[in-house]
Amino acid sequence: MNYLTVPLDKLHLRKSFSCGNEILDRYIQKQVSQDIKRKLCICFILKGSKKETMGYYTLSNNSVPLNIVPEEVRKKMPKSYLNLPTTLLGRLAVDLKYAGKGYGKMLLLDSLKRSYDASKNVLGSMAVIVDPIDENAEKFYLKYGFIKLADNGKMFLSMNTVSKLFE
Repeated sequence: MNYLTVPLDKLHLRKSFSCGNEILDRYIQKQVSQDIKRKLCICFILKGSKKETMGYYTLSNNSVPLNIVPEEVRKKMPKSYLNLPTTLLGRLAVDLKYAGKGYGKMLLLDSLKRSYDASKNVLGSMAVIVDPIDENAEKFYLKYGFIKLADNGKMFLSMNTVSKLFE
């Protein structure tokens, strides 16, 4: 398995990371280490020279209620599942120094590859879920095939769709 990113470690420089969104900046600078210690997520870094953080994303286990997934997916699922196992792509950001160069797409594809590999070999997951932080993020995910879930702002990409990227 080849990935573009590596798991965050103490040597990665992240204090100067700035993607233009204060919430995402503060998260990588101050909070992510605590979330990792608490086993709430894993953070993957796209590193530049000298351990600089060019971009990052987080992955976590997740579930969504059966009744909010698209009908074509819902009808294929066992009725005994009230919630379906998914992978949460919790945060994804690229430093402004690298914006507009395709790194966001690279991070997304890397996260989908990790999620897909885990769904085949490690942990059941029938989709990747995102919760876009703003309208720009929503447009980004729509461009790559994510669809909005009913009754909330989250978006969905089935693992069957993801599998077509990597098989």
